[in-house]
Amino acid sequence: MKDEIFFITSWVFILCIGMSLIRLLLGPRGADRLTALAVISSLILALLVLYGTQEGRLLYLDVALLYDVFGFLGILAIAQFFRDKESGERKL
Repeated sequence: MKDEIFFITSWVFILCIGMSLIRLLLGPRGADRLTALAVISSLILALLVLYGTQEGRLLYLDVALLYDVFGFLGILAIAQFFRDKESGERKL
């Protein structure tokens, strides 16, 4: 029973990632693309945690934590880039 729930949940997350990828590619504005990127990042994080708990290996949870920190910093950097681009400022 537990394996079936893991399988179904994983495919629901993968389906949501696919839909977010469509928004990432077709989004008309930078904010849409940034939101889609944040959603994809959080869904991959959830998949890592789900897989780590399924396998009973703590290494996947450590990788998920590291992925979350770098993903958050990356999204902040992209948001800063879009903000500077919209305001017309360039900082070196």
